[in-house]
Amino acid sequence: MFDTHVNLHAEAFESDLEDVLSRARDSGVSRFLAICDRLDNYPRVKAIAEANADIWNTAGVHPHHAKDFTGLEASSLLQAANDPRTVAIGETGLDFHYGYSAEDDQIANFRRHIEAARETGLPVVVHTRDADEMTASILEEEYARGAFGILLHCYTGGQDLADRGLALGAYFSVSGILSFKNAHDVRKVMATIPLERIILETDCPYLAPVPYRGRRNEPAYLVHVAEALANLHGRTAKEITSICENNALTLFKKIDTI
Repeated sequence: MFDTHVNLHAEAFESDLEDVLSRARDSGVSRFLAICDRLDNYPRVKAIAEANADIWNTAGVHPHHAKDFTGLEASSLLQAANDPRTVAIGETGLDFHYGYSAEDDQIANFRRHIEAARETGLPVVVHTRDADEMTASILEEEYARGAFGILLHCYTGGQDLADRGLALGAYFSVSGILSFKNAHDVRKVMATIPLERIILETDCPYLAPVPYRGRRNEPAYLVHVAEALANLHGRTAKEITSICENNALTLFKKIDTI
């Protein structure tokens, strides 16, 4: 299995990261993508990837932190992308739910990430919450200027954004939310997305799947995300993990060159 979104530099893992990784490997996770949420955290994220042959990383600024990087230029992301273990740009995007950063700052930041993704050929990892219309419009506008890979991560958006993303060749990742009892709307939308466009993630330490909901999430719980997707599509978990791993390796194609 490939856990395509892990926040391994999070404080929640400071005391037992090696044990967390060991449990994940024992559960069948063979690859991890460590996510960068702030460029000043990039060295920490990169160090984790460099210390583990089965971990790769991204470079980016989460929309919550756009206010702290208002002068961000694509060149900073391009420099990070030169590192052999940096295989994606982000996470970036728009989060109008919490409003931790001004919308204009988030939008400008998002566009700089897309510029870097286009120039490097690396996919952009997109976080979107309560911003479906703006996210879709920006992706369409930028794609018209030149193609780039898109991952709508931990997808909880609506059908319109899903359809518009699919038209741009986007991939979608599912998290433990898919297993939540009341996540009917998420399951309804995800059921319409072709399996060849879906990958798996935990987004640990957040969003632990059933039966661990409410606890610290770990990559070892990825199998339960796979089971939730398998139940949705009437497939076995083994089939789902194989399909989704192949999809992830197609999306994060730089991994094959390392």
